[in-house]
Amino acid sequence: MQTATRPVAPLWTALRNQLRGTRDAHSARRSLERDLASYTSPADLNDLGAILDRYSDEETADIRRILAAQRR
Repeated sequence: MQTATRPVAPLWTALRNQLRGTRDAHSARRSLERDLASYTSPADLNDLGAILDRYSDEETADIRRILAAQRR
């Protein structure tokens, strides 16, 4: 008696790749948060704000959110 089974390997590969991507994104965000935490003085934050103003809100949204959360 033969049973038709679908290979599970492609599903597991896709899940592993998705999990790896998620972990990599979290790691990159934590690294960015640590880097931005060093900007503490008003002069540093003003300089950083001037740099961010050269780029679109879409491009700098994550950085601006991190800075806003660190100021609280």
